[in-house]
This record gives sequence, structure tokens and C-alpha cells, in this order.
Amino acid sequence: MQSSFKDIINVNKPVLIDFYADWCGPCQTMMPILTEVKESLGEHINIIKINVDKNKELASKFQVRGVPTFMVFKNGASVWRGSGVVSKNDLIKLLKSYV
Repeated sequence: MQSSFKDIINVNKPVLIDFYADWCGPCQTMMPILTEVKESLGEHINIIKINVDKNKELASKFQVRGVPTFMVFKNGASVWRGSGVVSKNDLIKLLKSYV
């Protein structure tokens, strides 16, 4: 997955990576929020969900200790990181700053 992960994040628009787990309550809370963020920003951003239980090597590489953990990449570089539930408006404001 790592070579394709590099391809995914090495684009000239913000890519929000959501490290999540199926058993995680806050991750479930974030699902409709992320859908609304994508609907609001459309093609200006990418949102990629990565299940930490199925991608342990990638989660370890980025030192994901809890879920949900979010990272924003632009042009292959990490520009922001956060964890826990994040509001739709905060995510939109954050991502717009990198568009």
C-alpha cells in the first residue's frame, strides 16, 4: 500500500487522511461529518479513510496511537495533524487554508 499511499498524498491539493477503526465510536461520529466536508469542498480536496487494523504498517509509520487521527498532506508533505472528533466547520476552514 505504501507506494500507492505516496501517489495519493503527492498531489497539489489538500488530502485529508482519516486513520480510523470500525470499533471506534468517535470514528463513527466523524463519518457523516467527513461526508459533509467532501460535499462542501468537492474536487478541491481528497479524503482518504485508512483502517488502522487493516493497515498496521502505515499506522505505525505515522505513529498513529489513537483513532480517529487525521493528517492533511499537500504535495506529499504533512501540513497538519489532529485527533479526536473535529467539527465540520473547523475541518472546512482548515482545508480551505491549504487549497
